[in-house]
Amino acid sequence: MKNRILVLGAGFAGLELVTLLSDALGDTIDATLIDQSDHFVFGFSKLDVTFGKKTPDAVKLPYRNIVKPGVRFLQRTVTSIDPEARRVTTDQETLEADYLIVGLGADYDYDATPGLITGGNEFYSVAGATRLRDVLTGFPSGHAIVGVCDAPFKCPPAPSEAALMLHDHLVGRGIRDRCEITLVIPFGKPVPPSPDTSTALIAAFAERKITFIPDRKVKALDGSRRTAILDDGAELPYDLFLGVPKHRVPSVVEASGMVENGWVAVNPRTLETKWPGVFAVGDLANTGTPKAGVFAEGTARSVASTVIAEIRGAGRTEPNAGAGSCYIEFGGGRVGRVDVDFFSGPKPTGVFHGASTELRADKDNFGATRRRRWFGTA
Repeated sequence: MKNRILVLGAGFAGLELVTLLSDALGDTIDATLIDQSDHFVFGFSKLDVTFGKKTPDAVKLPYRNIVKPGVRFLQRTVTSIDPEARRVTTDQETLEADYLIVGLGADYDYDATPGLITGGNEFYSVAGATRLRDVLTGFPSGHAIVGVCDAPFKCPPAPSEAALMLHDHLVGRGIRDRCEITLVIPFGKPVPPSPDTSTALIAAFAERKITFIPDRKVKALDGSRRTAILDDGAELPYDLFLGVPKHRVPSVVEASGMVENGWVAVNPRTLETKWPGVFAVGDLANTGTPKAGVFAEGTARSVASTVIAEIRGAGRTEPNAGAGSCYIEFGGGRVGRVDVDFFSGPKPTGVFHGASTELRADKDNFGATRRRRWFGTA
């Protein structure tokens, strides 16, 4: 009988995992990839939607284009997970697995920040980015706040990118001199593991007259007074709010008993849970690394190496490296890159590559290679 491999969630981790398994084992396995959506979207594409650089339809990659030996895709909603039995129930069937990999990502807890939706906007979902795009088109002047509601959150540089791209957008509309921009983040520096990256970003903020407020979270919005309330009680008046919502594990994962201290407990190097044959990958796994696509890919590579070695009865496993590169939009068509390593030394480190137009090609290639590997499209 073929080994049954069940992968929940078709994000960076799930897509990379089934690709590696198919490449190595082909149709000798029975791998099922499940996601409630019918398409994938790169996280960085949501900023492109927000600022009108791409349409929502243009950034969607349909899962129907996944054609890989040994792999099938099912668009389903997962309704329960039994890690001990390696059994998953969806809105249409019950499935059992020899290997269960849970990678359902992080959900957005909009209700955790009163007033976020009624008094502001979020740009972390495609729907939110689309709504904000339309709001930005008619924004006449005033104080715009880019604010993070809680940590951890996906792609830590994204709020800084949003503030810089907002500056460019307002300049392009000829109204920057009538606007203020403030960035509120819960870190002391924009990119804590990399002082050089943080210094470059802070200099970019200063050059563009963007007010930077570190070590603070936005706890609530008072839409009637157009006021953002920070976690220290300070209040900031605003005319436009661009928010990063609080993140949480999906409810179905929380109900499974796999969650400890808010996220799924795993061995950071192997992604194993306390249940044999059950792994957690990507944003919901508590690995000690940022919630970002490149780190999710790293978890997938580790799990794939384990599963392949066990099925073949030979081969080496690859520990999760806890390292990766993140591209950062600096505005003006320039992109920077930070190479971050969380596991090799006594503390995380980051090497900064200064913003340039050349690195934009690298970022574009990052997306293109994954589109080809996962979907077979250019």
